[in-house]
Amino acid sequence: MDHGFATIPLPFRRLPEPDMEARAQEFASSLAQRRSVRDFSAEPVPLDVLRSCIAAACTAPSGANKQPYTFCIVTDLSIKRSIREAAEREEYLNYHGRMPEDWVRELRPLGTDYNKPHLEKAPALVVVFRKSWEPEADGTRARNYYVAESTGIAVGMLIAALHHAGLCCLTHTPSPMDFVGRILGRPEHEKAYLLLPIGYPAEGCRVPDIQRKPFHELVVEYPEKPGEPR
Repeated sequence: MDHGFATIPLPFRRLPEPDMEARAQEFASSLAQRRSVRDFSAEPVPLDVLRSCIAAACTAPSGANKQPYTFCIVTDLSIKRSIREAAEREEYLNYHGRMPEDWVRELRPLGTDYNKPHLEKAPALVVVFRKSWEPEADGTRARNYYVAESTGIAVGMLIAALHHAGLCCLTHTPSPMDFVGRILGRPEHEKAYLLLPIGYPAEGCRVPDIQRKPFHELVVEYPEKPGEPR
């Protein structure tokens, strides 16, 4: 069938099943050690490593292959400070009335509040923007598809790539986030999606002793059709 676009052979290499299982278990075990970090060292990160992690994220599947996102790398201290100050203003309002009390109560054991020093201390911030549309040369708008889903998949791949490369990060989503686009001077069709402070953990860094849900609570397998006797 002619789809109207060129095709190439799939560069796929099938692995022996024992190798597949070993690689899958190794990757799962590695990611099980990943934790969100709020206490960062000020030590700079290798920017080429960070760029390679973002390049990996940009290989993520996206609606109609539109790749509806922009990744901004921020290392300038004054810009990071401006982002922190604006984020803390919004977060203060969130923790003092915007968020329901039960939400604030759920966050309390994690030790989070409106103070966000990691936005300034982390050596790098990656700000992710989603793009619902993009401008065409003739001034019209080209629509993008499955924007939130596509951006979320790319961010997930970025987080995994950062951990694989030996870096730590934290997902941060102050709401509202319009201030980020203003500070960075991004165009109107880009809307802030996520802030990722990235770096090394500070010496003596500690994280909450959380437990993830067991596998059987998160995964349902259907060896037979639903409703059939087993």
